[in-house]
Amino acid sequence: METSPNNKEFTKQHFKKLKCCVLIPTYNNAKTIESVILSTLEYCNDVILVNDGCTDNTSEILKNYSQLHIVIHPINKGKGVGLKNGFAKAIELGFDYVISIDSDGQHFPSDFEIFLNKIEQEPGSLIIGARNMTVDNVPNKSTFGNKFSNFWFWAETGIKLPDTQSGFRLYPVQKLKKIWLFTTKFEFEIEVIVKAAWRGIPVVSVPVNVYYAPANERVSHFKASRDTTRISFLNSYLTTLALLFWRPVMLIRSLTFGTLKKKWNEEVIASHESAEKKALSVAVGLFFGIVPIWGFQFALAIITAVYFKLNKVIVGLTAQISVPPMIPLVLFASIKTGEYFLNEKVNISFSKFLTLDNLKHTLSNIYVYFVGATLLAVILAVIGFVITWLLLKLFGYKKTATNEL
Repeated sequence: METSPNNKEFTKQHFKKLKCCVLIPTYNNAKTIESVILSTLEYCNDVILVNDGCTDNTSEILKNYSQLHIVIHPINKGKGVGLKNGFAKAIELGFDYVISIDSDGQHFPSDFEIFLNKIEQEPGSLIIGARNMTVDNVPNKSTFGNKFSNFWFWAETGIKLPDTQSGFRLYPVQKLKKIWLFTTKFEFEIEVIVKAAWRGIPVVSVPVNVYYAPANERVSHFKASRDTTRISFLNSYLTTLALLFWRPVMLIRSLTFGTLKKKWNEEVIASHESAEKKALSVAVGLFFGIVPIWGFQFALAIITAVYFKLNKVIVGLTAQISVPPMIPLVLFASIKTGEYFLNEKVNISFSKFLTLDNLKHTLSNIYVYFVGATLLAVILAVIGFVITWLLLKLFGYKKTATNEL
């Protein structure tokens, strides 16, 4: 849809008002780069272009556009480096926001206004342009890759987005400069949105148009084997960090007094779930809070709650039975449970000499603890289930909704 000259001028002023510019990273897209530059300049006067070591005639084309802020890489360094250096240039020039647009002609500058309107509504957000993947010529691998990426983003952040691979984005560059980003290629676009979400930057999406050229005209620098491997390693790294640290941090961060009260009323007090399901949620939380898998207890508790569709809030709260003040009591109870069931005494001795006898005692003590902790986890889970179920039944608990989540 064409935009009138007056609307284009309005968009230029909108860019200026919000201290936003456009960033075009490019590598060997000489066939399309000029049309992208011309259409972008119709809507924005402040354009940064990163020439990422182009070996075609891109450099000759750029000589005709002295109004651009051009960053030159003598050799190709990758899209991630191009974006980071573009962000640095934008910060140097005093901008708060950057809209990145690919140089292959896939995106429409007429959609800039969608991003600008959204950032006015939600200042400080990172906005992704969600493409319509039902248009002509969309490669099957792009559709699958996008769904795959969306799943891992949800696993790492708990946020559902329709398109996490789109390069058409608005970045809050002043906020991103505080985040360590180490990737250099296409995987950078995954790393940046995950780490932004972890740091509390809202990551949202807006619908945008997209154009895919026919297969025989399309230029892509994505190397399936190399780049897919890099992305897989990155997701493994991010998922591990998410499970061990960031997902619990995000949950705790969200629990302000207002949200905690709302969650308590909606998820704990609310009766859209059966008494059995709430009691089972208590049991699962207690089990994972005590079972001796230190470092993975909370993460596995939440994963189990999601998989079996239990009450995540109740599971998360009861799993906190092993918070630091309770650890000595849990350890003591675990050891005593192990001693009772194994009929074996734990002997703790501190010797500066490591002998075979001392090693046997140490291994025996650890075995008693692990058995005791596991049995204690099962026992308290059963007790927690029974007590919770009885209390809910005794106090006349009734489920108000017929469909359980």
